[in-house]
Amino acid sequence: MRFVGEKIDSFMSEFLKPIETNWQPADLLPDASRETFFDEVRQLQESTRELSYDYIAVLVGDTITEEALPTYESWLIDMIGVEQEKADSWTRWIRGWTAEENRHGDLLNKFLYLSGRVNMRAMETSTQYLIADGFDIGTGRDPYRNFIYTSFQELATNLSHRRTATLAKQAGCSQLSKICGLIAADEMRHAKAYKAFVSEIMAVDPSEIMLAFEDMMRKKIVMPAHFLRETGVKIGQTFSHFSDAAQRLGVYTTQDYIDVLDSLLVDWNIAAVTDLNDASQRARDYLMALPDRLRRVAERTKVPSLAYEFSWIAG
Repeated sequence: MRFVGEKIDSFMSEFLKPIETNWQPADLLPDASRETFFDEVRQLQESTRELSYDYIAVLVGDTITEEALPTYESWLIDMIGVEQEKADSWTRWIRGWTAEENRHGDLLNKFLYLSGRVNMRAMETSTQYLIADGFDIGTGRDPYRNFIYTSFQELATNLSHRRTATLAKQAGCSQLSKICGLIAADEMRHAKAYKAFVSEIMAVDPSEIMLAFEDMMRKKIVMPAHFLRETGVKIGQTFSHFSDAAQRLGVYTTQDYIDVLDSLLVDWNIAAVTDLNDASQRARDYLMALPDRLRRVAERTKVPSLAYEFSWIAG
């Protein structure tokens, strides 16, 4: 992985922002040191009243997964080729990426707390569960699989946050719309970075990265939210209801999963990759045919209309 690592320093300046000038959660929330704090909180609470039950459920789920960063950093820092004790280029990237991502959960958590719409203890319990349980996203310690996963995952979260921004604006909650929009912009920068890592690998090791791509798509890209759970609920059950709410809202749907895959096939120019061995050529054929296969399945999928009662939502 050294051939990509040599370019990481330049990627950091392109895809990460300087800490001193980056936005921080305090820039977007009422300031408790001001006399106007309580008035601003009342205005914030008023603005969230028109947000639907499904919307709050999805926003809570998004917040919990954003706050589970200790798991994500420990997973990436354990990749083959990362030399944490030497603070190599990959270590610096992972720490810088984590530092930017950390702001997302902090900001959403505080906003939800101030909104009065959420049972914070139940949400915080789910966050602790998600970190304590850990997860297996099927990448192992392989950097190729990890970068394919993060490329897909960052595109998916960008899409989800952009949609929540739009819905918040439609509900008259401009402050939350701005918050979700800024987070979405971060996710897109990060997606571009991970896609660039894969492109660099594709140029020098196309057969192995193609096999890794095929393997990840055969397993299916499992979002961290898959491992959500509430008190007394098994892993997977809460996610099922969270996913139903997201699909009802149109925040992240089965079709979106297919569209993200389609975009990666185009961005990495998979159809035109050369110098592949026989196994990798078969992998490419599988990948190119996969979107249409998934669309046929999606056409038969129905989203449940019955809303689940989440422990996270107050009242």
